[in-house]
Amino acid sequence: MARTSVAAHIQEFRRHGNDIAFVHRRGYRSVRWTYARLAETAARAARELERRGVEKGDRVVIWGEDCGEWVAAFYGCILRGAIAVPLDKVASAEFARRVARDAGAGVAFGSREQLGHLEDSGIAKIPFEDFPAAIGTLSGTPYNSPPLGLSDPVEILFTSGATAEPKGVIITHGNILSNLDPIEKGIAPYLRYERFVHPIRFLSLLPLSHVFGQFMGMFVPGLLGGAVLFAGALTPSDIAQSIRRERVSVLVAVPRMLESLKDHIERGYETRGALSRLRSDMEQLARSPFLRRWLRFRRIHRQLGWKFWAIVSGGAALDAGTEEFWRRLGYVVVQGYGMTETTSLVSLNHPFEVGRGSIGKILPGREMKLDENGEILVRGPSVAREYWRNGEIRTAVAPDGWLHTGDLGEMDAAGNLSFKGRMKNVIVTPEGMNVYPQDIENALRANPNVKDCVVLPLQRGGNAVPGAVLLLRNPLASAAAIVAEANESLAEYQRIRQWFVWPDEDFPRTSTQKPRAAEILKKALPGLSGAATTGSGAVADVVARVAKRPDADLASLSSLERVEVLSALEDRFQVDLNETRFTAATTIKDLEEMVREPAVERTDYPYPRWVQRWPIPWIRQAVYYLLIWPATVILSRPEVTGRERLDELRGPVLVIANHITYFDAGLVLYALPRRLRNLAIAMEGERVRSMRWPPRDLPWPQRMLSRAGYWLATPLFHAFPLPQRAGFRESFRFAGEAVDKGYGVLVFPEGLRTPDGTIQPFRGGIGLLAANLGLPVVPARIHGLWELKISGRRGFAPWGAIRLNIGEPIRLAPEMSPEEITQTLERAVRAL
Repeated sequence: MARTSVAAHIQEFRRHGNDIAFVHRRGYRSVRWTYARLAETAARAARELERRGVEKGDRVVIWGEDCGEWVAAFYGCILRGAIAVPLDKVASAEFARRVARDAGAGVAFGSREQLGHLEDSGIAKIPFEDFPAAIGTLSGTPYNSPPLGLSDPVEILFTSGATAEPKGVIITHGNILSNLDPIEKGIAPYLRYERFVHPIRFLSLLPLSHVFGQFMGMFVPGLLGGAVLFAGALTPSDIAQSIRRERVSVLVAVPRMLESLKDHIERGYETRGALSRLRSDMEQLARSPFLRRWLRFRRIHRQLGWKFWAIVSGGAALDAGTEEFWRRLGYVVVQGYGMTETTSLVSLNHPFEVGRGSIGKILPGREMKLDENGEILVRGPSVAREYWRNGEIRTAVAPDGWLHTGDLGEMDAAGNLSFKGRMKNVIVTPEGMNVYPQDIENALRANPNVKDCVVLPLQRGGNAVPGAVLLLRNPLASAAAIVAEANESLAEYQRIRQWFVWPDEDFPRTSTQKPRAAEILKKALPGLSGAATTGSGAVADVVARVAKRPDADLASLSSLERVEVLSALEDRFQVDLNETRFTAATTIKDLEEMVREPAVERTDYPYPRWVQRWPIPWIRQAVYYLLIWPATVILSRPEVTGRERLDELRGPVLVIANHITYFDAGLVLYALPRRLRNLAIAMEGERVRSMRWPPRDLPWPQRMLSRAGYWLATPLFHAFPLPQRAGFRESFRFAGEAVDKGYGVLVFPEGLRTPDGTIQPFRGGIGLLAANLGLPVVPARIHGLWELKISGRRGFAPWGAIRLNIGEPIRLAPEMSPEEITQTLERAVRAL
């Protein structure tokens, strides 16, 4: 029987049971949601809305990070019959308050950080972080929804807020189902093969506040019982690592992300001096069978994981060069076309019958035509018929039902639609010729020195001429030469007469990475008109924002602020920065050069994930209890107090202790209950690196001994590097991965061994690590070992000479800053 509401679709998700539905990053941890948990939490969210008096048709704001709670809140609104009002995570506080007020919302779900901006709005707030306490006691059994029909609204999607009066597109149950049903029917014939690769894992880089992000992040994977990974970071190396670590099958991204990942791969080849060979091979194998291309580029497939095979691009047009790059490597590239008013999809490429360079064939159940100007017109049940503006409902389509998309298209003989650009961006020259910016941008992007570009209309006596704004990879490249080369491939009336080199490291962009044309034109217009202009400096803006000081420079930043700046720069410009080089930077200019010439790899420290794989953990346990534990008892004979404080504690935990000798880790392991001894142990990163790669000027016997020490310490103690000066973000990520696999973490927050027996000040990084791991913290202190060390005593320690005190486990409040956490932990250890 045909579904009449999306609620029925949601209830069917329960059949997938304990299959993983969503994975998202929270701090340095990965949080996993099963379909069963998702269905139960959605039912609880619906009951919480009912308890708060939310009725069918009432509006509910959702504003926060993409995560399992976001999806559960959205589904809960659907089950209750409430209308969701999703907001982009990066939306301004003023825009969010304006939308909430305009929509008349009485309740808001969201991340605590975002909901804090709605304090004075009178809206009841339910933070994602409080879900266990706020709705955890309610029943998770299937929820009986009120009667829902195809014409009932599901959500109102507002524009980005550039105008004073935001306009919301009203999406109904019928709109969503008209897109979902044909996809489900198209998938059905292949489900019998899906069991051989189950589960299909999707990495979604599109926000859930975006309609295409909802389809590819919430609805389509559920048809397959697939898992969706929401990426917490957007740098190319993070994306590549996530694809491989999570064994991702399908990457869902906007073109900008695919271009950045392509650049990341090419930089790796360029560093090895093999980029020209890569491009030559891609050219020679352009028309070769899939298997031959796959084998030739197997190094890239190994880098991204053997299960990764498809890319879904949406949100904007993918340029032909990027599409061809991924296709020649042996990946399937699927493009679709749609907009918010069409509930995302109008056309979609078939994954096994891809029309190269096109945005697919029209999906069943909708009509599409091109008018005399080439504008795409759409009609059908997927088209939203109403807008919400100023608390009123207004018509979104023409009386005959056709939606004028404002996009230009072209249809080939096989029925494949091609995107030609935005109609409002068509430049009508004084000669009466139509110039499409997309054609000129494609010509400019063919030059490897062009990172991105925007072609804008320059008004000339009621008409316009094209002007190009260039974002260059190499600041020394000649813009004039780039433009001249592009003009050679363009018709006379299309040629670029004026251009402007963008002074910052990137264009201002929307959440889906589209350049903000209005802002770009405003800044570039004086330069395009012949007047001089200077950039504000995007890197300087990032530094000032993090430091909350307009005149901030690198010298004035604290160590934690420098970490935040590094992360912010990577996310802002989608590049990977080497932390060692970043630490050596002293000026804003140094940072600008790093952004223009990003690193291929972030750090040069070894992170041994192989020690977590069978049979190494078994060997580690056997060696500990057969050798290390008896040796600790016989030689050290330590006395432990406070172990009973851990009776109610279950792992994993973060253990911190003072640092005296190399034997501290063995003593701490002995002091802990057996169930908490499964730890990853942080070692001084610089020492670990020198053990793994000893200096070449050392005599070869010492180099061999150093390497032997590394290969023994790493597997037997699950040791990982924690650098003192640079690279510790990657160490923190490794610690988070270890915790996700059930390991606790042992850290010595002083960083180095004590020089005089006293506890040295804790390094600020421990506060950042503790905050992002979200584990109970077990403080421990070693007494007596320093006295034995300086006494020069050899052999057995006297009974009770070494004492270990274990303190009460510390559970950190979420609102504590890293600095406050560091101070709290240091006081706890000193007090023992």
